[in-house]
Amino acid sequence: MSRFGRSLIACGWAGLAFALSSPSGAADDGRKAAAKPEQVQVQQVEVRLSHVGPVALLRVRNRAIPIFVDAIVAESIQGALTGRKPVRPLSHDLMHTILKEFDGRVSQVVVTLKDRIYYGALTVVVRDTAKVFDSRSSDAIALAIHFKAPILVSQELLDSAGVDVEETDTRT
Repeated sequence: MSRFGRSLIACGWAGLAFALSSPSGAADDGRKAAAKPEQVQVQQVEVRLSHVGPVALLRVRNRAIPIFVDAIVAESIQGALTGRKPVRPLSHDLMHTILKEFDGRVSQVVVTLKDRIYYGALTVVVRDTAKVFDSRSSDAIALAIHFKAPILVSQELLDSAGVDVEETDTRT
């Protein structure tokens, strides 16, 4: 197994241990988290395969928060990152098209962790009206990438659930 694969598995267990040790309710939901000043913007999202399935890596400098996603969401995220369109639109492609047709957009996503579950607070703006929607973190990440919107995490989450990752050459 590669060092990266071992890191992902170790990270998954470390994240689970952290979540189990946190008191119930210690993490805020997405709406409260959106107002916190200690948030950092995710610099890069990568989709990787691991022994337990696809994982989206939310990278900030040399740390990454791994979020395990299903295969369809992984395909949607990867397609949005590379500009490859599927033969038929996936759900995130459809939502992107619908929002754009109504002059809407995703303005930001805030990813939080509560009771061992990642949440996505998806901020949608339509005609100067912003609304925040509770979402699966994976769906919120996919839509943020489709709209080139910032993805935010708290520094605390990055410190606790993030793992050290090697720098990758993104010029290829």
